Amino acid sequence: MYFLSNEEKRLLLRRQAPQARERAVAEELRGWNWDKPPLSPIFDTRLGVYEVAGHYCPTGRDLYLRRVTNVRVPPSPAMAEGGYLHALLCRIILAAKRALYTAETNPLDALQALQEPALTPVEGPGLVPIADEPDVDGLREKAALLWNHEYRQIVARVQDVLARQPRIGIDSLVNLALPVIVEQKLDGTFLGLSPHLSVDAFVWSEPMVLDVKFGRKEPFHRLSTTGYALVMESIYEYPVNLGCLVYASFADGRVLLERDFHVIDDELRQWFIEARDERARLVEEEIDPGLPEQCPLSCPYYRVCHPE
Repeated sequence: MYFLSNEEKRLLLRRQAPQARERAVAEELRGWNWDKPPLSPIFDTRLGVYEVAGHYCPTGRDLYLRRVTNVRVPPSPAMAEGGYLHALLCRIILAAKRALYTAETNPLDALQALQEPALTPVEGPGLVPIADEPDVDGLREKAALLWNHEYRQIVARVQDVLARQPRIGIDSLVNLALPVIVEQKLDGTFLGLSPHLSVDAFVWSEPMVLDVKFGRKEPFHRLSTTGYALVMESIYEYPVNLGCLVYASFADGRVLLERDFHVIDDELRQWFIEARDERARLVEEEIDPGLPEQCPLSCPYYRVCHPE
């Protein structure tokens, strides 16, 4: 998911990265200016990036129900499935790094222990949606496909580095073959966000935020990468100009990937800041935004808003 093909690397290095450097971001919209308007938070409410960026409910009434009225509902089937697959991605990458660091002989031999998918149980309260049971067998199949896909990617990258660097040390091997930090924890306090944020992945070689999606594409998905980029700039005070949304789907026994590389420009930054202020005000002043013209049936709060 997080490892680019040769063509994607060329696209990133020859087009996206230069564009990101050339398209100057307004200084007031850089995260390190968190103590000045418009980045300085107006309200005391601390939101998660997903609460600012997740516009699945057009009016934001899901946020009102969760944060103001304290209504708790089980996750939808899509949310439960996505959470399980995200955790699986994190687990195999961490397992591969651990296997390489503890390898006593050939690093490739150490990776062989990961060849068989190590799937955790998919039944449980976290996977019970509102109306019906999740497709457990289907989820197991997707999980196995995802695990095998990532395993082959990891082995290929390690083989490639070992072939080019015969005297490489383990720490260097891990950083060259698997240059991704998964589930990086961030403190968003400077920007009026939660102090316990977690970004899917971060590529350090060209500062880029990655976010994996297992559902359909939405324009507001870019707000997630934007929010994390702003937070990283506020903490580390270096520019984070690139985001990448990885859309994963499954068909014919294969994992299909589509990547959306994008520059985190002024427009996205302004959109995120405005959404942060609007939603923080909604929570702080306990404003019920009402129902949208059309509620998505997949919303976990659908039955709360439509009890009939």
